[in-house]
Amino acid sequence: MGTGASISICQSLSSIEIKHCTNKVGPSPQRTFGVPLGSCIQDAVDSQVPLVVKHLVEYLEEFGLDHKGLFRTSGSATKIKELKQKYDRGEELDLVNEGDVDSAASLLKLFLNELPVAVFPEDTCAAVLATFEENINHMAECTRCLKTLLSDLPKAHYHLFHYLVTFLTKVSLHSDVNLMTLENLAIVFGPTLFRIPCGPLACEKQTFCNSVLLHALRHYEELLAGCSDSHFSVAEDRNPQSSGTVLPYTCLD
Repeated sequence: MGTGASISICQSLSSIEIKHCTNKVGPSPQRTFGVPLGSCIQDAVDSQVPLVVKHLVEYLEEFGLDHKGLFRTSGSATKIKELKQKYDRGEELDLVNEGDVDSAASLLKLFLNELPVAVFPEDTCAAVLATFEENINHMAECTRCLKTLLSDLPKAHYHLFHYLVTFLTKVSLHSDVNLMTLENLAIVFGPTLFRIPCGPLACEKQTFCNSVLLHALRHYEELLAGCSDSHFSVAEDRNPQSSGTVLPYTCLD
């Protein structure tokens, strides 16, 4: 390489402008999935359940009640991942155009499964099991004890349980079409609301928890009677002649 070429390279190198990076790493957005219930409802204005749950339930109530295989047929893994990422990023999301019934139903179960603490925390779950084992032949006493245990749940957990039970009961009213009887709903949601640790008796305890949930679904009016959260009734007063348009999901700042 000649002298002229060397000088040219040196001149080129000396003319390089070093730019300092000015990008700052900001705080990551508040996730929706996998965070404690208390954190999920901080921005839920006029609602005491997570916005994502309210959004999914309203969509399923509008479009999924007569959907055969509701909560039993899995949605598209790709679609579920895409919708979950949008919720976690706090993006506006319109399930009518971007989702489908099976993906929305799967996403609702996924949200519940990813809660760091189940709707029934471990200590409450143990107390529920003990109560029902002791009073297996006295359902009235079981109902009374369960009502007391429910009232002792953390507020965010109690509100979510109330909201879900009201919705699931409404789903069962369409079981002649969607095939989701109270028994089937208890089997599907029992492992989600009650998390039994692995162990020799895990299967037996889970079956028992499913039975507890079935009892709660059958007697939810008695269990939740007199509570201050009666406004959680899921759109029971909605005008059947209305269009029932579901508003897009937006993350509140």
